[in-house]
Amino acid sequence: KVTYKGVPAIKCPFDYVIYQMIVFEVQPDLIIEIGTNAGGSALYLADLLELNKKGELHTIDLPGNKANELLYKHPRIKVFKEGFQNYDSTSLADFKTILVIEDGSHMYEDSLAALKKFSPFVSTGSYYIVEDGIINNLGLEKEYNGGPQKAIKEFISKNKNFITDDKWSDFFGIGNTFNQIGYLRKLSK
Repeated sequence: KVTYKGVPAIKCPFDYVIYQMIVFEVQPDLIIEIGTNAGGSALYLADLLELNKKGELHTIDLPGNKANELLYKHPRIKVFKEGFQNYDSTSLADFKTILVIEDGSHMYEDSLAALKKFSPFVSTGSYYIVEDGIINNLGLEKEYNGGPQKAIKEFISKNKNFITDDKWSDFFGIGNTFNQIGYLRKLSK
């Protein structure tokens, strides 16, 4: 039932607070959001960029999803409707500081594929946030073929330039986030 500007925004309230701290700390020129859904979180993130007076948000979803019309009117939002696999990353070199948030299908394969595609573009000191690892803690990992946590663990084991940043995962108490082990900070290129 959580909304932002009247638009459904399906996230843990703790994570909204964490996101505004990360956006202020990182000062991204670009946020890539994989998984638009209705668009409440895209609006929230774009408004955070507006408060920083810089940056844009690329929100990526599937063609059949009906995002709220407010997304198309926000000056800091660009909507991409062909799925993350078809997102053209050639323009990403134009952005100095990039933050990525993956909130797609939560299937292990999709989370891992998105990590492989977008992690090279995350700026040193910035984050790749994999959402909803909590599904593993809720015993739903079979429905998601291991889910986000399986993808994160596999990715981290092979990519030593990222660490799981427990500062954010445990900010409101141990594990008080939907993004269990999902705040990945980039240490180096």
